[in-house]
Amino acid sequence: MDIRIQKTQTAIKNAFRELRAQKSVEKITVKELCQRAQINKSTFYAHYGDIYALSEAMQAETIAFVLGTVSHQRAYAALDPGAFTRSIFQAISTHRALIDSLFSPHERTRLGDALEAGIRQVVYQSYPEHRDDVEMSILLSYSIQGAYHAYLKNQDVDEETLVSAIERISKTLQPLY
Repeated sequence: MDIRIQKTQTAIKNAFRELRAQKSVEKITVKELCQRAQINKSTFYAHYGDIYALSEAMQAETIAFVLGTVSHQRAYAALDPGAFTRSIFQAISTHRALIDSLFSPHERTRLGDALEAGIRQVVYQSYPEHRDDVEMSILLSYSIQGAYHAYLKNQDVDEETLVSAIERISKTLQPLY
């Protein structure tokens, strides 16, 4: 990618993150984003259709990054679900500020669903024999969504305590894998 394009996209994304820290996506205008990024509107529209397209692209990048962080740990999924769970939450925690700015509270379900879909893909790549196993599908949904929502609902708890509890619970499910 051309260095100018990279710099422009970085400026747009940084401006968007700054604005999202202050207000909802619905209240951000292309005009104010362009002023903050020091670009003109035509440059913005050369990259994105509108503010929502930019938001969705940044959300997708963030989800891909979190999943990319854990995808190399495929073996953990069945061998050590606790360690796999820990790696997922460490990836989320590392990018917590970005996730919080890009995913408003009503968009958190989208993040959870995307993480579940991505983690399923990782698990099924390593264990294709489970792809059509209904019980495994239910177990994955329960484990992933349950852990994710426990993480969201208990953010006032010390993070290590929370992740350790979720990790122990995941380990108790290991015999079902």
